[in-house]
Amino acid sequence: MKTTRTFIALACALICTQAANVVAAEESYSLTLKDHKFSPADLTIPAGKKVKVAVKNLDSTPAEFESDDFKAEKVIPAGKQVDIVIGPLKAGTYEFHDEYHETESKAHLTVK
Repeated sequence: MKTTRTFIALACALICTQAANVVAAEESYSLTLKDHKFSPADLTIPAGKKVKVAVKNLDSTPAEFESDDFKAEKVIPAGKQVDIVIGPLKAGTYEFHDEYHETESKAHLTVK
């Protein structure tokens, strides 16, 4: 019984370590959303890599980060920040926006 518990504990530790390594390997980027506009309006990330983008909503209303080009969708409450994992993507330009204010919030993701 003790051997089984030890094995399970070691297996869990290994899985947690591997998960931490995957997260640590991701590059991180930041976007802010203010007055329904993303800053920067053109974010550049590397091709072929998974990255984490922290999106902070500085507006007093919720926003929804969305891209039909790279299939992302995430609600960001007013005054909060969320992390969005993007990629890996091929080189090119991809559009993203706040679905609640699409016309004024269109921005681009450049992948090189």
